[in-house]
Amino acid sequence: MTEKLGLRERKKLRTRETVAGVALRMFLDSGFDNVSVAEIAEAADVSKMTVFNYFPAKEDLVMHHIADHADEYARVITDRPAKQAPLEALREHFLAALAAHDPSTGLSDSEQFLAFTKMVFATPTLLMRVSAQSTNQEATLTAAFAEALGTAEDDIVPYLAARQVVATLQALGWRNTERMLAGERAADVHETAAAEADAAFDLLARGLVHTGLAKRRR
Repeated sequence: MTEKLGLRERKKLRTRETVAGVALRMFLDSGFDNVSVAEIAEAADVSKMTVFNYFPAKEDLVMHHIADHADEYARVITDRPAKQAPLEALREHFLAALAAHDPSTGLSDSEQFLAFTKMVFATPTLLMRVSAQSTNQEATLTAAFAEALGTAEDDIVPYLAARQVVATLQALGWRNTERMLAGERAADVHETAAAEADAAFDLLARGLVHTGLAKRRR
């Protein structure tokens, strides 16, 4: 994507990434509430106004690093093969992410992921923003399910299905995160985490098989 941008746009993108990266390192080192925007601006060699131009709220400097996940589930549905059931596409995606120890699944023992998680849990305003992102995930997934089914977005089936799926994936992610915070290794836990994810998707499939979002598994 960046090769299609003009020089000015690329410079803005680099500045944005630099500021966000500097801010995250400072937050992880000193704590979110112990770092001011002015200190971030000085460390990133930009003005305080520049920071706010890119990130209107201090919390945005953290949410930037997980923003790609806001519509992740919806993109999985939209980009799936035509004959693949939506729920199977999500299962395949989540299992692949587990195998890669992707932090979005909670199955990551990287120091940065653990420090990031502890910081979020210790900061009420960040927890509120993460919760708001979950609501956005539900909304985008509802729209993707509705398109897959050919129904209106306010139809009860895609509405409820999206909330069931997001809640299930969050539960799996938190279960994995608890293990990582307890000191377990991702490689040692992967087999169990994958089996639990399969079981969770089987439960979802049994409830959604008659909606057209899942296929019957033998």
